[in-house]
Amino acid sequence: MQLTVLLSLLFLLSTATTITYGHNITSILGQHPSLSTFNHYLTLTHLAGEINRRTTITVCAVDNAAMSEILSKKPSISTIKNILSLHVLLDYFGAKKLHQIRDGTALAATMFQATGSAPGSTGFVNITDVKGGKVAFGPKDNGGNLDVFYVKSVEEIPYNISVIQISKLLPSDVAAAPTPEPSAMNITDIMSAHGCKVFADTLIANPDASKTYQDTIDGGLTVFCPLDDTFKAFLPKFKNLTASGKVSLLQFFGVPVYQSLAMLKSNNGIMNTLATNGDKKFDFTVQNDGEDVTLKTRGTTAKIVGTLIDEQPLAIYSIDKVLLPQELFKAALTPAPAPAPEEAADAPKSSKHKKPAANDAPSDSPADSPDGDAADQTVDENGSVTLDGGRLVAMVLSLCLGFLLL
Repeated sequence: MQLTVLLSLLFLLSTATTITYGHNITSILGQHPSLSTFNHYLTLTHLAGEINRRTTITVCAVDNAAMSEILSKKPSISTIKNILSLHVLLDYFGAKKLHQIRDGTALAATMFQATGSAPGSTGFVNITDVKGGKVAFGPKDNGGNLDVFYVKSVEEIPYNISVIQISKLLPSDVAAAPTPEPSAMNITDIMSAHGCKVFADTLIANPDASKTYQDTIDGGLTVFCPLDDTFKAFLPKFKNLTASGKVSLLQFFGVPVYQSLAMLKSNNGIMNTLATNGDKKFDFTVQNDGEDVTLKTRGTTAKIVGTLIDEQPLAIYSIDKVLLPQELFKAALTPAPAPAPEEAADAPKSSKHKKPAANDAPSDSPADSPDGDAADQTVDENGSVTLDGGRLVAMVLSLCLGFLLL
């Protein structure tokens, strides 16, 4: 009886620890060569990772010929992202549901609508079950014209993700509108208009730092700018820095890679900055705090409180505190030693050095690492997550063996 219980537990445990949650749109589309261009641009625009982090979603894919038509117009990567995000419906529509739409028509929100880039309701898609068993699609801003049709189901994971093929790209003047080239974007204007004017003015006043920001945009740039009140209060400390220290401090708030908010939530860990240079690390740690994203140095923790712009390759977020890099504020970040208890003031001093207790370890010891054990959780490049049950297996095995010995 005890052996049966043990074997049952081990079977259930092995099943549980091999379950992965989520889906991988890149892998799904990778099995269909005719959809390879669509798949490629989902990855290039970072939409693949956002799709993988969502549930109850429908991806309307098109074949390579349909993608070639839009690519021949040489749109910017930001415009391609807007077009493709219109093809990601924020609801589940499997083949059966498409042919059984209540009242024959439905209006679905899209990822384009969710980004806030779509004015009004232009990011919605009309789905209609037309005569002859056909299902037609059309953006709400298309004047009621429904000339895009359902072709086939590619893959369905019921109520999680449905991938379907449609006859061509959904026509939308709004989604296909040209977007400014990245290098033409004025990042300080964007900051000034959204509550980060003090930081923007300080950046403008420092040509070396501002040039680094502007030169980095085309290759990908993420900026975390402190809000006006918090950076204004910090200015006296900033003015006491050396000239090179001021440049490094300002560059510290920029990261030379594009990171959407969804990417930041899934890619926790140490992040290099524009100020990183050899031994001068100037890095910070990105870490989730529930639904919030925090940025941490040894002595400060800031939280992302707003998105100023998120248009690949540029993302700018506002944060509620000024991050202090330990390379510039090491003395301020080192905790002061605890005072000795009063009752021990007159006690005789020991001639032997006392070995420090585990709790007295320095703040940068591995025990204080915010990253956790990498073996507990791994995140692939598109955001699909797999749990490692090794430690859990060992713990349950120990409990089971103990049970058998009773």
